[in-house]
Amino acid sequence: MLVFYKERLAFLAVPKTGSTAYHTALRARADFVVTGPPELKHAPVRRYDRFFQNIFRKMYDTEMEIIAVVREPIDWLGSWYKYRSRDNRIGHPHSTRDLSFNDFVQGYMQNPRPEFADVGSQSQFFRTRNNGFGATHVFKYENQDKILNFLQDRLNMAITLQRENVSPKRDLFLSPETEKKFRKHHADEFSCHEAAL
Repeated sequence: MLVFYKERLAFLAVPKTGSTAYHTALRARADFVVTGPPELKHAPVRRYDRFFQNIFRKMYDTEMEIIAVVREPIDWLGSWYKYRSRDNRIGHPHSTRDLSFNDFVQGYMQNPRPEFADVGSQSQFFRTRNNGFGATHVFKYENQDKILNFLQDRLNMAITLQRENVSPKRDLFLSPETEKKFRKHHADEFSCHEAAL
């Protein structure tokens, strides 16, 4: 999470949407940087509003606009699947090294989810509290030029991004049956992505 107080902007870090690259590029410019633990670095809208936004309301009588990035749901799960297949995950309950992507998505649709597929939900990340505010600017991950243009204009600076957290290449084959079931049972994930800029 990055907060730019003068610009009244908080950049929330949705996991697996390139947030680490933005953190690296912008942390020296930010007034408030949260890099860990993961529950705070990746604080969803509800948690941010309850704790961080509340500080700005109570102490400074102001609120930060929220910017965040959302990724196409199947692509997002593909990124998690590849990330959890890294060598340092071998033997860990999160490891996807010996699974197909199809098995990973099937696991994601189980209730409860097995540990290897328990990666959260983008639509849940954007849920608001009953009396809270949602994200002001939500960009699609695939529209990096729009994200960069917005941030460069808002922060009045040039931004250079480096590739970070590059995951191993894996086959992302998904059977038509699994994809159909996923789209049906997790339609809110697709709606969240489609509503973004």
